[in-house]
Amino acid sequence: MGLVPTLGALHEGHLSLVRTAKACCDAVAVSIFVNPTQFGPNEDFALYPRTFDADCALLAGEDIDVVFAPAPEEIYRAGAATFVEVEGLSQRLDGASRPGHFRGVATIVAKLFIAAEPDRAFFGQKDAAQIAVLRRMIFDLGLPVELVVCPIVRESDGLAMSSRNRYLSQQERQQALVLRRSLDAVQAAIAAGERNSETLIATARSILASEPEVRIDYVAAADWATLLPVDQALPGTLFAVAAWVGKTRLIDNMIIQ
Repeated sequence: MGLVPTLGALHEGHLSLVRTAKACCDAVAVSIFVNPTQFGPNEDFALYPRTFDADCALLAGEDIDVVFAPAPEEIYRAGAATFVEVEGLSQRLDGASRPGHFRGVATIVAKLFIAAEPDRAFFGQKDAAQIAVLRRMIFDLGLPVELVVCPIVRESDGLAMSSRNRYLSQQERQQALVLRRSLDAVQAAIAAGERNSETLIATARSILASEPEVRIDYVAAADWATLLPVDQALPGTLFAVAAWVGKTRLIDNMIIQ
């Protein structure tokens, strides 16, 4: 059994996870659940796109076996007091910017694993910090699930696919391309022999600053297992960026080769 957990508002990035799951699993389930516990009090839970009928139409074209779309009360019983938190990791990168976010993520994914009992679960590399948290949760709890990481899927112009991209105006959509350009500049510096993390971070920040309407959240070179900063960007290092484009927070990353 393969499981693809989603918040819905599906796009080609989600479908790539589904296709990878279908290629290596006997059966595939996709969950659609806008999880309230991973949204902060000032975040976009109420506005998050809910496109269930369109999502189901897309999944019908992929011939999956199960769509699991529970109601909130099926997932969170009245008065629920139990949550899953991966200490340390949950407060780094996106967790530092979104307090409580990864507690919500770990809790819902643990609940989905209990419900579906998958052998493999499929996640996109774009959510690299989330992957680190979930890997540690699986290890610490001894869960019999293999976490499969799939490559970032991009629009033709290089923007990482995200359900939140639909929030962007036409002008913001062009400004958002600076995230990918910052990673390209870092990759070019690495190809030229640069490995110092501070220098690479400064390179990315200078590119991001070329779009004055884009506000940097973080730029980081980190160990992908711990999300702690590293001095040298060696093969396997996570290089990640997050920024606000208008009112929309976007993330992107690469794994240094």
